Amino acid sequence: MTPIPGIVRRYGPVRLRLAGYWLATAAVAAELAAGGIWDIARLPYVRDLVTHLGYPPYFLVLLGTWKVLGAIALLAPRRALVKEWAYAGAFYTYTGAIVSHLTTGYDLGEVWLLAILTALTALSWALRPSSRRTHRLTVQ
Repeated sequence: MTPIPGIVRRYGPVRLRLAGYWLATAAVAAELAAGGIWDIARLPYVRDLVTHLGYPPYFLVLLGTWKVLGAIALLAPRRALVKEWAYAGAFYTYTGAIVSHLTTGYDLGEVWLLAILTALTALSWALRPSSRRTHRLTVQ
């Protein structure tokens, strides 16, 4: 047997994993950045949504700022611990929004999008390369 099939078998899944990681990460980071900017700008749609969900309008600036910082953290090189916090923040944001929509019964169509974003956040976290993890496993 030639070594080439072994190389393809060995490194093919790594490329797929890396592609999956970047696709999921790009989607989450784009939503965090865009959503954060919308929150900070207090766009009428977002302001009305947050008000219907029972949150005060000033909450948008706080949440929006953290979303933008989270998007930057997910895309920036290194800083694995900061990325862990960003993943946790995105996960809490999306699951908290799901609960808010379900308990108020307002705009339940958003729940599907929020569930997809939650899944993409978990997928990005699970597929992240070792250089973006806090604990690196060493093979001996």
